[in-house]
Amino acid sequence: MSTRYLRPGRFTTGVFNRLVAFLVRRGINVWGSRVLSVRGRKSGEMRSTPVNLLVHDGENYLVAPRGHTQWVRNLRAAGEGELRLGRKVRTFTAVELSDDEKPELLRAYLKRWKFEVGVFFDGVDASSADADLRRVAPDHPAFRIVLA
Repeated sequence: MSTRYLRPGRFTTGVFNRLVAFLVRRGINVWGSRVLSVRGRKSGEMRSTPVNLLVHDGENYLVAPRGHTQWVRNLRAAGEGELRLGRKVRTFTAVELSDDEKPELLRAYLKRWKFEVGVFFDGVDASSADADLRRVAPDHPAFRIVLA
């Protein structure tokens, strides 16, 4: 199992994520962004971060472009969380996808957000062969989100 994690820089955490979270909390949909809240696996406290919610074939998904991040580890432990857009908060349970289930989903994710996250996929993009998408799949956890 991959443990790849590309830690965000200060600009991302200090400026970009804060700006996106600020807008999303006020109900402004920033290209599908939501604020994910999930209970910390060690602290037990709710932790929040902006994420891109992908709707694909009528289902909701979260993909971790930076790899096995803190929100991924917390979501694995908790199995549930909340997604916020403005005042609307939706609780959900999460089902982690196997690597074999990811290629089509990664293709859809990259088609929508390559401009933002493409750099984290080692040259793979939406037009890449299935074999290339399978190769990077272990580095990018993905969850099917079942809204309550």
